[in-house]
Amino acid sequence: MKNLLRALFAAVPSAAMLVACGSKPAPDALRAVRTAEIRYDETLVTDRYVGTVQPRHEVIEAFRVGGKVVKRKVDVGQKVREGDVLAVLDDTDYRLAEEAARQQLAAAISQARLAESDRRRLNSLKTDGSVSVSDDEKAQTGAQTTSSAAEAEGKKLELARNRLKYTVLRASQSGVITSVRFEAGEVVAEGQPMVSIANAGEPEIVADLPEDRLSTFKTARYKAWLASAPEQSFDVVLRELSPQATAQTRTYRARLKPAMPRALPLGATATLVVERPVGDASAAVIPASAITQNKGQPAVWVVHRVGSEPVGTVELIGVSVHGYRNDDVLVSGPPAGELIVTAGVQKMAPGLKVALAETRQSVR
Repeated sequence: MKNLLRALFAAVPSAAMLVACGSKPAPDALRAVRTAEIRYDETLVTDRYVGTVQPRHEVIEAFRVGGKVVKRKVDVGQKVREGDVLAVLDDTDYRLAEEAARQQLAAAISQARLAESDRRRLNSLKTDGSVSVSDDEKAQTGAQTTSSAAEAEGKKLELARNRLKYTVLRASQSGVITSVRFEAGEVVAEGQPMVSIANAGEPEIVADLPEDRLSTFKTARYKAWLASAPEQSFDVVLRELSPQATAQTRTYRARLKPAMPRALPLGATATLVVERPVGDASAAVIPASAITQNKGQPAVWVVHRVGSEPVGTVELIGVSVHGYRNDDVLVSGPPAGELIVTAGVQKMAPGLKVALAETRQSVR
């Protein structure tokens, strides 16, 4: 019995060695990488801006005289036509001023007629020497003075009538009311903003641009869509680009109109998509995450495919950087068609075998 146990214990290490020799270590899993193809014929970069729909023409109406508002005829959102009454002031004082001007004109006309009658009478007596030269000159001057005074009073009456007419505020254009800045009973000053009228028939998309986009923005292609209908994009064209940056944001305001006339809700949020040239056709646009360094110089990891399988080995190749565009970099160096690693470049090593997890057909 003892001899049998010894034989069994002696056989256990031998069996373990045989099992260990017969098994093979599991191969290491390939590191999956994302790649992008170098393309030098892709010369457009897509930028997105958030803008708002605003009217091209918007008028702020105001009274040309001051006074107390007795009637308010409009509300926000109401459509008006040119000439419609928006508000009315108390015109009592202006009617009194008109009546006073009319009375003064009547008096001035009477004085002018009397002076003209005296001039004619003296002129008829001048032939026989009954009237001196000085009296004749006085009569002539008096007639001219009273005639001019009557004309001045006529202008004053016309001015009083105009000021009476200005107590009624009328729309200077057709459109929709976008703001009302007064209430009935309020005393307003001459020229105080009262009502804003927007022409809804010519909507525009307004967006603010950073300074580094100005050089290529005018030659770009534009599309837009509204936040309420993101699936309905439409072409827009640049109508106006401000030549001066705003003091607060240091951005430049661009106004774009639909290429084909269409109705847009005023104040709506819009997304503006701009496809602009990168400015250098000899440079490829790659993600900034693909850039690494080799001895202090910019470089990228290029993947050389092995056969037809989605695997390859990586090699570090230097590149020349031509510029930066937000999350992209303009580079040259690698031949067109090469695949470069765009994520996890810090974990690469020369000759490392990788699996191609995702490949972009073009870099934009």
